[in-house]
This record gives sequence, structure tokens and C-alpha cells, in this order.
Amino acid sequence: MLVYLAVGWVPGAEPIATRVGILIVVAAGLMLLLAVASAAIDAYVRRPLAAIAHAYPCESDPNPRTGPLSRASNEIEHARETLGLLHGKVENLERALELATEQRGQIDVALRSSEERYVLAMRTADDGLWEWNLQTNDFVLSPRWKSMLGYDDEELPNTRLSWLQCVHPADVPAVEAALKSHLDGTTPRYEQQLRLLHKDGRYRWVSSTGSVIRHANGRPSRLIALDTDVTRLRRIENILQHIVEGTSGTCGEDFFRTLVRHFAGALDVSCAFVTECNGWPPKSVHTLAFWFQDSFRENFEFELAGTPCEAVFNLKRPAFHATGVGKLFPRDEQFDSYYGLPIFNSERQVVGHMAFFDEKEMKEEDVLMDSVYSIFTARAAVEIERKMVLDRLTRDYATAAGTPAINQ
Repeated sequence: MLVYLAVGWVPGAEPIATRVGILIVVAAGLMLLLAVASAAIDAYVRRPLAAIAHAYPCESDPNPRTGPLSRASNEIEHARETLGLLHGKVENLERALELATEQRGQIDVALRSSEERYVLAMRTADDGLWEWNLQTNDFVLSPRWKSMLGYDDEELPNTRLSWLQCVHPADVPAVEAALKSHLDGTTPRYEQQLRLLHKDGRYRWVSSTGSVIRHANGRPSRLIALDTDVTRLRRIENILQHIVEGTSGTCGEDFFRTLVRHFAGALDVSCAFVTECNGWPPKSVHTLAFWFQDSFRENFEFELAGTPCEAVFNLKRPAFHATGVGKLFPRDEQFDSYYGLPIFNSERQVVGHMAFFDEKEMKEEDVLMDSVYSIFTARAAVEIERKMVLDRLTRDYATAAGTPAINQ
């Protein structure tokens, strides 16, 4: 360009002085442009590459700061080698990321599997879960908790008020006090036995156990609890206590009378009696104690045929009719339900039985506790065998004395 300006044709540059001036101006501009370009290359290319090369030296360089490569004039080559090292590091990081992603996938699968097992366990268990968010006051009652009280999930709102309305009014103060003690940190966990109102109008006993989740500063965040239905256990305890207290220290006729009266009260039935067989195999029985409608009645004898009691002796096992017993056995048409228990002697022969009738339906979960009742049927068997021995001794004594046994 400068040669052309010196010897070539330039409009308006005929005088030599003018052409020289143009050459000077253009030369100065080119020098300025080259200076700016050099400064830009130095600032945006050479220095960054030198910094990269300095920060990530070649592994073959024994002295990264003062080695031959750092002193070489070809910094572009040094940068290329450095970028190769960085590329290798990136590949290693990518492989590590792939491995971490794979491990995370395995952890996610294990977590989902664990959650599924937890959900399945909660669905099949007898425990009902409820959760109280102490920050938002949100309250969640699990579907299992609701079904434990006879409700579908949508029938009972997830509110603390709904939960409190299910608690027996007499149990509310104790429940609130137990919750407060645990939230304040006085007790290590929340534990309480309380009554919850079932949809059918009856109360169910539950054992409630929970624990609070706290923030790092100790402030309570959430309370999670499990309620377990212990109605049957409580009923067994009440029956045992009721009957044991009533029959302790009694024997003979007093034992049988006390037994039927307390059994009738514990099972909430209108009719209860205990019998002894008339001969063997038994075709008829006579009562040793008879309780009906809150009072003792005179003992009586009856044929087993055509009664629900017949199955107890023939099958040698308990017989239960929750409802409809009057339709099946017209002789007992005044009753709707029946429960009979065999009494075995020491030779496993049925020597009598306990029977319970009622005008209303019997709930299976309320009365079917054969293993518990066997304690008392065993005691009844001992009393019946004792009575048989005394009767036989009385007859033998009367025969030896020449006196009819009926008069002794």
C-alpha cells in the first residue's frame, strides 16, 4: 500500500509534498493499528494461554514453573499440550459423572423398593398412621387409620379437629397432656392408650405411640404417630379381671353361680348357664347355675336335640351363631345369637358346657376368645368332677347304711 501511494496515481496528490504527507499519515495509521492488534493479541490470547500453561504444566516437565517448556517461545505449542491434558481430565470427569449417575440410579431403585415395602407394610399392618405438621398445623390421617374406625378415606377430613372429635371426651385431657409433655421434651416419646369413636357408634381402644421431629435448634417440626387397635386385648383383660375377681375363693354351687353371673356381665348377654351331662353319651343335660335377665333362675333339665347346644357335645368344640339362632332352632326363638363352650374332664370327655344366649347379635371379635375361656372351663371341669365324686361317695355311703341317697 505504501509503495502504491509513493509511485502510483492518487487523485489530488500530484505535488510531491502532498504525496509525502499522505504516506506519512497512512504509515502512522498502520503503525497504530498494528500496535492495537498486538496489544489485543497479547491481552486476549497470549496471556490467557500462558496462564493456562502455567496453571496446568505438562507432566513431562520436571519443573513446571522454570522448565524448558515455560521458557520456550512457542507458547501456542505449550497451550496445545496443556489443552490435551485438560481434555484428558474432562474425559475422566465425564466417566466419574457417568459412574455417579449409575450409582444414583441404583440408589433411586433401592429407595423406591424400600418405599414400596414400607407402603405395603403400612397397608397390611393393623397400625394407623397420623401426622401433625406443627409449623403449618396441617394434619394427615392415613387411609388405614380411617379404615380402622370404619371410614373410607374421603369420609373423614384430614384435620386435627376431626381427629379430636374421634377421641373419647374423657380421654382428651390425658391425650393433650401427653402430647404437650413430649413436645416440650419432658418425655422421650408420645405414648397413650385412648378410646376412638368407630363409625358404628362404639368406641375402640387404641395404643398410640409417636415421636416428634425437631429442627437443629430443638424446635418441634412434625409429630408422627401410629395407633394400634387393642380393643380385643383390653376386652380380654376386662373379662379376666371381672371373672377372676368374682370366682376367686368360691367352689361348688357358689362357683357355678358366680361364674355364669360374671360371664354374662363380661360378655354383655342376657342369658348364661353351665350344665352337666345326664349319662353318657349325653342326650340331655341339667343346669348347675342359670342366669337370665339380671337374676338367677331355677335350674332345669333339657334335651340336647334341636338346640344349638347339641353341636357342642357332638363336635366337641365351641359353637357360635352371631345371629339367626332363633330361626335355626325354633325352641330358642326368643334369642338371636348363641355361643357354647364344651367342658372336658381329665379323660377329654365332654361332661358339660357353658352356654350364652342373647336377644341381639353377638360380635365375633367381642366373644370368640376360646383360649381365654378355657381357663374357666377347666376350673368348671374340676368342680364337676369333684361334684361327681362327692355324689358317688354319698350314694355309696347311703347304700352301705341302708338309707336312700335322696334322704342324705
